[in-house]
Amino acid sequence: MDDEYAKLIRRMNPPRVVIDNNSCEDATVIQVDSVNKPGILVEVVQVLCDMNLVITKAYISSDGGWLMDVFHVIDQDGNKINDKEVLECIQRSLEIDASFAPSLRGSVGVMPSEEHTGIELSGTDRPGLLSEVSAVLADLHCNVVNAEIWTHNARAAAVVHVTDDFTGGAIKDRERLTMIKELLCNVLQGNNNDVKKAKMTLSPPGVTSRDRRLHQIMLADRDYERVERADLGRLEDKSKRPQVTMLNIEKDYTVVTMRSMDRPKLFFDVVCTLTDMEYVVFHGMVNTGRKEAYQEFYIRHVDGFPISSDAERERVIQCLEAAIERRGCEGLELELCTEDRVGLLSDITRIFRENSLCIKRAEISTKSGKAKDKFYVTDVTGNPVDPKIIDSIRRQIGQTKLLVKHNNSILSPKQPQETTVRHLLGTLFRTRTFQNLLIRSHS
Repeated sequence: MDDEYAKLIRRMNPPRVVIDNNSCEDATVIQVDSVNKPGILVEVVQVLCDMNLVITKAYISSDGGWLMDVFHVIDQDGNKINDKEVLECIQRSLEIDASFAPSLRGSVGVMPSEEHTGIELSGTDRPGLLSEVSAVLADLHCNVVNAEIWTHNARAAAVVHVTDDFTGGAIKDRERLTMIKELLCNVLQGNNNDVKKAKMTLSPPGVTSRDRRLHQIMLADRDYERVERADLGRLEDKSKRPQVTMLNIEKDYTVVTMRSMDRPKLFFDVVCTLTDMEYVVFHGMVNTGRKEAYQEFYIRHVDGFPISSDAERERVIQCLEAAIERRGCEGLELELCTEDRVGLLSDITRIFRENSLCIKRAEISTKSGKAKDKFYVTDVTGNPVDPKIIDSIRRQIGQTKLLVKHNNSILSPKQPQETTVRHLLGTLFRTRTFQNLLIRSHS
């Protein structure tokens, strides 16, 4: 009865969204006022990210039964949002999705999609793993229509949508699904010394976003636990790791501060991880600049208490570090654009494997018969790939089909200057309190 009453209150008080293009010179300002409910912050941030908006600043305030969030956003090219249709779409999406969308934590009994079968995978990462998985799917006449693959801390996770090559729709035969599960688990298991068991499950669509589901899979797989492996090939550069600190303010809140390199969807990755760990953000701020991001959140556990033990504090720090690192763009970014066909992913990843490339992350998508895939690759030791190898691979696949986008493994010759800038920005952030920024944003 209480839940129905809460739904009625939300329907009577839909979110009020105000979009302002005048108050800030370099960003569009979006203000969302709404009745508070569990998970609404991550839902709002997800709407903005799904529309390919970049959040440069954010101010969060949600004490009591009401919330007020302010976001400074730009498009992928760094410009304000001036297109009237896009602005209307943003307002409409926020007002509808934030008000009536079901919880992103999932529900039981969602019917499978008629268009595709969702597969979730997790296991120990190793060179050539994606090639082996995609080869199995191709042999079983499964066409990969879209997928996202993450690796972090020697673990790998993937959410893959496949169709039946014979029917073009979802795979419904239970015996065939059982065979797919057995063969994929064998591939994921690799050697028998895997401490953590490989998993393959079918995921009902519409339950949660794909990238948020990947966070949940890796969190459950405890990828945040640091492991020492001799075969990683290189020592970890601790200076590149995010800085996460915590401080309790009396008995009211735990204040979490994070400094890291900025990247797309960083804010989303942090808030969805806090939400899935059952922490509530009451106040917060996000500020980005010159490739560095600063985030500060005042949180409590859903039971109403701040973090109370050293063990809990250490676990939250580790999980937030992992949330920031999982989507990090390590390696050389390659983009494949070509006609889609069954077995395409298997053929491309086989070529990568034969040339000793290691896929750190991948985004697979198809639309209207076209495949557009992104791969982030290193050599098998985690170091930058030899340009001659990339030239050879491009000749095999097609110079116009496989493009080199960005190389995040090669350090810029201006690195000492960047380090100085980061230090100055860190000093600047420490002198600006959350309260002053929040007051300024609403003045």
